[in-house]
Amino acid sequence: MGSLRIWSLALIAGIFVVVVAHQRSHADAQPGGAALTAPVPPPAASPLLTTPPASGRVTGLPDFSGLVAENGAAVVNISVVEKTRKATGPGDPAAADDPLSQFFRRYQLPEPDRRGPPAKGVGSGFIVSADGYVLTNAHVVADASEVTVKLTDRREFVAKVIGVDKRSDVALIKIAASGLPTVHFGDSSRIKPGQWVIAIGSPFGFENSVTAGVVSATARPLDETYVPFIQTDAAVNPGNSGGPLFNVDGQVIGINAQIYSRTGGYMGMSFAIPIDLALNVKNQLMTKGKVSRSRIGVAVQDIDQKLATSFGLSTPHGALVSTVDPKGPSEQAGLKPGDVITSVNGRNIDHSFDLPTVIADLPPGSLAHIGIWHDHKAGVVDVKTVLLDDEPIQDARNAGEDGGGKLGLAVRPLDPKEQQELHTRGRLLVEEVSGPAQAAGLQAGDVVLGVNGTSVVSVSELKREVAKAGHNVALLIQRDEAQTYVPVDIG
Repeated sequence: MGSLRIWSLALIAGIFVVVVAHQRSHADAQPGGAALTAPVPPPAASPLLTTPPASGRVTGLPDFSGLVAENGAAVVNISVVEKTRKATGPGDPAAADDPLSQFFRRYQLPEPDRRGPPAKGVGSGFIVSADGYVLTNAHVVADASEVTVKLTDRREFVAKVIGVDKRSDVALIKIAASGLPTVHFGDSSRIKPGQWVIAIGSPFGFENSVTAGVVSATARPLDETYVPFIQTDAAVNPGNSGGPLFNVDGQVIGINAQIYSRTGGYMGMSFAIPIDLALNVKNQLMTKGKVSRSRIGVAVQDIDQKLATSFGLSTPHGALVSTVDPKGPSEQAGLKPGDVITSVNGRNIDHSFDLPTVIADLPPGSLAHIGIWHDHKAGVVDVKTVLLDDEPIQDARNAGEDGGGKLGLAVRPLDPKEQQELHTRGRLLVEEVSGPAQAAGLQAGDVVLGVNGTSVVSVSELKREVAKAGHNVALLIQRDEAQTYVPVDIG
């Protein structure tokens, strides 16, 4: 059927050529065999054709082959073997519907170790120093037991993970090699929507694949991260994670990290971590092995037109303070719910998601000059930042308090009616779980009763006992009708 279609198209094309040639022979023929020599009058002038192109209008498509030839060797393929893990367990969503898992939990019996084979994955990275340092995404290597880096010359190296920063999704790894090709860095703060960008990586394992597109937007917030993402329409797929995003000058301006998709594949929206932020993370990982960020202890929300009108703002802008942490730095400085933060150290805060990013970049313990809108008047307050640690900044969508701190628990107090409904003497309900608590199997809906044998009935008591516990914490929780201790390693 395919060959018949091709033949048919060829036949039609042949007929078209014959007809055109026949018509042309008649148009060129004149009586007596003289050829037509008089020029054909041009068509009427069109404003669109006669108006010169506006300054900056695209007149042709660029050729990226030179850029790729110069920089492609600094882009690497990364393959990982993930750590062995249980197929199902207390912390897995699938375990909630597993009758066997429910049996072991209900009678507080040790669950059998049903391990599956270790998973494998692929990603990308790029060489930032000739002695073997490579930048990639944290989610590519964070749970890996083995990381292998493959160069374009087909040499392979087992890499050492120097540091992982999950908040920014940036990781630094090292291979034992020297004299390696490296990339050049651009200024991600100067990019503009509409500029050309090129992605190089290993989508689905196809090494050093090149795609091109334009910057769609800058400073895009995603989830609750501290990253103002660069949005592009350069095709990025699984395996591109950790690869570089270049500008037309061959400079890296971002690390390809995420896609927006309803299918799992590319749908025209890709997101990259700005290289300025990534290099800051890299430098801290190299020197300290971790990344330090600041917080000021407030929860904020965005401002729409109705809120702006209510607070007397001429236009919707700034971050509206909805909650102030008791005894936190903002409360000590006099910030109150209803204040609008409009700037930090002279840098404008236009949206609520701008604030965590700006504050996080400040050194812990530094003084932040906060511009505010208070009681229909502009003012300035000085707030001393504190270390963010593992305590995420809340926002208006999360009323829970991160009482577990480095445990990764968001909890809230239970009122007496809820205690009766849950048949518990506990007073702290787990609303969200992450980090060490999630790894230990804690779940939303658990009730925290005590820490290392000491009862806790408030968020402050939970924080105090966790701080005293050191690296290992035994949490007494109630789940359904059963009480049990859950060991949590926070080392």
